[in-house]
Amino acid sequence: MAIASPCTKVCTIDPRSQLCHGCGRTLDEIARWMSLGESERQRIMAELPRRLEANGPALADEQRGV
Repeated sequence: MAIASPCTKVCTIDPRSQLCHGCGRTLDEIARWMSLGESERQRIMAELPRRLEANGPALADEQRGV
């Protein structure tokens, strides 16, 4: 079974928020993604839209491909 990932292949970290511009995850979340349990991955994925919006339109626009 494939593991769902929010990765958009835009892997750069915003120095202010420490979140990935593409997906909104932290470096620690990205590094541990494959070893996290399904429920933890789902919890993180549910937070990502809020994180991207809270950290400015640039991050949110990149997530949406705008």
